[in-house]
Amino acid sequence: MTDTATDRTVYRTCPLCEATCGLEISIRDGKVARIRGDRDDVFSSGFICPKGSSLKQLHDDPDRLRKPVVRRGIDADGAPVFEEVEWDEAWEVVAEKLTSVRAAHGTESVGVYLGNPAAHLLSASTHLRQMVKALGSHTRFSASTVDQMPRHVASGHLYGGGLIIPIPDIERTDLLVMIGANPFESNGSICTAPGFPDRIDAMRERGARVVVIDPRRTPTAEHADQHLAIKPGTDAVLLAAMMNHLFNVGSVNPAHLASIVDGLDELPAALAGMTPETAADVTGVDADAIRALAEEIADADSAAIYGRIGTCTVEFGTLTTWLIDVLSIVTGNLDRPGGSMFTSPASERVRPPSEGRPYKIGRFTSRVNNRPEVQGEFPVADLPDEILTPGEGQLRMMVTFAGNPVLSCPDGVRMDQAFSDLEAMISFDIYINETTRHADVILPPPGSLEKSHYDISFYSFGVRNIANYSPAVFDHDGPSEDDILAKFTLIAMGMGTDVDPAVVHDQLVRGLLEGEVRSDHSPVAGRDVDELVAMVEGPTGSDRVLDAMLRTGPYGDGFGSEPDGLSLAKLLRNPHGIDLGPLVPRLPGVLKSPANRINLWAGPFRDELDRLRARVHEWAEEPRLRLVGRRHVRSNNSWMHNLEVLVKGKERCTLQVHPDDARRFGLVEGGQAEIKSRVGKVVAPVEVTDLVMKGVVSLPHGWGHSMPGAKLEVAGRYAGINTNILTDPAMIDPMSGNAVLNAIPVEVAPA
Repeated sequence: MTDTATDRTVYRTCPLCEATCGLEISIRDGKVARIRGDRDDVFSSGFICPKGSSLKQLHDDPDRLRKPVVRRGIDADGAPVFEEVEWDEAWEVVAEKLTSVRAAHGTESVGVYLGNPAAHLLSASTHLRQMVKALGSHTRFSASTVDQMPRHVASGHLYGGGLIIPIPDIERTDLLVMIGANPFESNGSICTAPGFPDRIDAMRERGARVVVIDPRRTPTAEHADQHLAIKPGTDAVLLAAMMNHLFNVGSVNPAHLASIVDGLDELPAALAGMTPETAADVTGVDADAIRALAEEIADADSAAIYGRIGTCTVEFGTLTTWLIDVLSIVTGNLDRPGGSMFTSPASERVRPPSEGRPYKIGRFTSRVNNRPEVQGEFPVADLPDEILTPGEGQLRMMVTFAGNPVLSCPDGVRMDQAFSDLEAMISFDIYINETTRHADVILPPPGSLEKSHYDISFYSFGVRNIANYSPAVFDHDGPSEDDILAKFTLIAMGMGTDVDPAVVHDQLVRGLLEGEVRSDHSPVAGRDVDELVAMVEGPTGSDRVLDAMLRTGPYGDGFGSEPDGLSLAKLLRNPHGIDLGPLVPRLPGVLKSPANRINLWAGPFRDELDRLRARVHEWAEEPRLRLVGRRHVRSNNSWMHNLEVLVKGKERCTLQVHPDDARRFGLVEGGQAEIKSRVGKVVAPVEVTDLVMKGVVSLPHGWGHSMPGAKLEVAGRYAGINTNILTDPAMIDPMSGNAVLNAIPVEVAPA
């Protein structure tokens, strides 16, 4: 609804986190008057968190860019000076910078960084891949190696694809075990469940049990039936000991999975020596509690095991994620109601089962540290080295999309130095932030309420199968986001600045439908492509791609063959969304692995288990404190700190420390502490609390808004501390390249 009526009510899916909550937005005199939860939304049923209600403040934020800005030099204080320009001039700067750097240094001298908001945007889901391909460089990075790549790699080896991810069936489970996850504040991650806190409370009311394993007594832990405090980074030891115990007592029963899983008989030997007693010394969790939880999972009518940030951002992130899935397999809880299941999203391609191929990483390696490519990208911890190390292929230009790696990625000081060393930089962003302040030109997309929305990514991880489309609320004077991406794509292909971005939109729609008509299993197999293209609807290029995806998907109308099926038009007629039903068993059909089987040892997991054993002895004698992050319900990405409504109140960027540790190190409530790691040190205010276990300190992620040149007025007043100054780029999960943001060895002292 983009009319100019003064009084109206619109319905929209919140784009600010993975929960996909429905919003009811009241418009008065052409402005947002009120935002509340949409009580008729088929998925969220009225749930809303503080972030959703802040869309008005985001839309009105005076710091949000409405037009492109071009860097015109630096001022007397060394801060960059930006000038607002028209789009034609901005595109000329883009073309000039890209052409000159490529001519001087080659295609591989241009790198790409994609921030996590890319997963929240319809146009990014439909157009980013084409844009990155047009740049032609293999030097790609994203936020995935900050917080989630272990999940993709474990899935790739087990199921044949990095996006084939089991989701806890929380609506039907009898036992939910959450490891390193805090959905009462995160609202869920790689598990789309709006109103996650309400869902947990509903579980307990119907008699299901909830167990949380975490170094902190999080709000989620406080609402659970049981909280097991565990030393950071040792989850893999705990999980291995649980399975070791189940094999020893004969409680392993893969049930319906036995016929499609290979390698089960090799697990006992691989887990030898990983006993509950050994794990107790390392994890801090009592051996009897380890045995009891293992047996509870094995004996439950259904059990779902869910690990997230805390299990991915550690040294053994991929092994931990693999162990979570293997524990589900050996107890018969994978791909069954109440266990961990696979979503059937509306945008999925309909294809017959076919012989898969082994999952591979390392098709190419990074220039400086020789690290393997994973899912088409390199570890973001290596990004500063790729910029600062001379030689053939050295990065001399970066293209960033909706990201702020100076605050969100390892070794923040060196990351900032690296970006300042570039010859050229182009950013797609709505703010001049700590990273984009280094850009030559910033291209701002329309605001969240000025573009359509559909969660292609997150509906693939839903606890139910859902489809919900949101048209733009307000008109936008500039180009649409997909037009911006398409225009850049064409410039990167050397087609100049005057070409129509519709060329890219049409190519994407036609390419998708050409693939469909060639597939015997598609609902439009054998039909005329031109006829189908003419039937596609939608106000923007990304909307048209979405319409084609929905109509040829598993619930689609098949362009007329299934009149009651999904289409963009049908979603427009259903502004509260369409519930497509609960998760259903999908194995082996969802697999893309060789012979469509699950091979537990398809990846180098034996070697990782051996490496884990070697570390067990070191951990048991480790005297130093370990640093972990923490989440707050009012924050997701660093730019949200520029909204007063989300950051006001009690200071949240504090060092949480247990009372015993505070006494041991001479720290006092409200005082200042110096925290030092191998690579850096920061000073933060102290918060003494038993919410963290002894031996653990905690700082939140994404703060540090004190750099000259960033135009974030509110965030600058609530600057906080950049914890990634302490994050060691040498510490990564070797299987996935994921940064180690948790369990960082640190020393603390009064500042």
